Amino acid sequence: ADILLRDAETDIRAEYIGLEGQASQTVRVLWDRYSEKRYRFSIDDNSFFLRQIAHERPKSLFDCFYLNILRELNRKYGAKFTVNVFYATPGNDFTMAEFPTDYRGEWADNADWLKLAFHAYAEFPDRPYQYASAEKLASDFDLVAGEILRIAGEEAYAPPTVIHWAMCQGGVLPVLRDRGVKVLSGFFSPKGDNYDINYHLDQRRSEHVFRHDAIMDWDSGIVFSKVDVVCNGTPVEQIVPKLAPLTTQPETGEVMDLFTHEQYFFPFYRNHIPDHAERLDTAIRYVTEQGYRPVFFHEGFMGGRDPRE
Repeated sequence: ADILLRDAETDIRAEYIGLEGQASQTVRVLWDRYSEKRYRFSIDDNSFFLRQIAHERPKSLFDCFYLNILRELNRKYGAKFTVNVFYATPGNDFTMAEFPTDYRGEWADNADWLKLAFHAYAEFPDRPYQYASAEKLASDFDLVAGEILRIAGEEAYAPPTVIHWAMCQGGVLPVLRDRGVKVLSGFFSPKGDNYDINYHLDQRRSEHVFRHDAIMDWDSGIVFSKVDVVCNGTPVEQIVPKLAPLTTQPETGEVMDLFTHEQYFFPFYRNHIPDHAERLDTAIRYVTEQGYRPVFFHEGFMGGRDPRE
């Protein structure tokens, strides 16, 4: 049956009455009444660029080749980036505590398109918050957030939209919600009879995100979003073919969740990708040509106007 939504939040109840008895089920839906085509770009696992700048002390942040790549993409397409940072490098030879405050003004000047956010204490061990306590997650979050505020200021700070490995227990979601998290992105990938990289969402909701891109968790108030492309894992020639079908389907075409990892930019990294910047350019150019505008997920409702306003 067709249902006309008049309010931002609506409870839909289905009832069955038959020879075997009576049953009912209720689902709450959120109507994105101000829906528009938009994309966000998130970059995980950042620590190398912080170490480079701290050691070399360049005149400008953008003397760092990595940040300059992002700035050029902003100048070319208006792209916005959320840069998700570790407190320590993988080899533990640098921590954010060593980063100077000299660049606070430059961070602020570019905060309209470049944000720093918590990701994890460090890259390893893998899946650090999959079974971590609320206290552990809160401690690491507050440590990194405090350093971001110290080195870059409030204007450049953003609550995270990706936790390292996209896995944590449902019981710790209030820790994130209370610190401003509105959206959490993951892969929600089928794995045998279950799903992975999905924040431990149950199978039914994970399947919904996998097929429909997003779902609201009403208990926490957090929206879970499916990443649409991982640039470091997608060759240049495959990026548009991967994105194009998503943009034409109503289930997946409203919001493009674009993604990559920092380390693949750096030549010393064992899995360095020489054309990594070209991959970002290709993805951003394509969604821009399709009429998507750049947003930050922590602003409004997934970067758009909040339908509850």
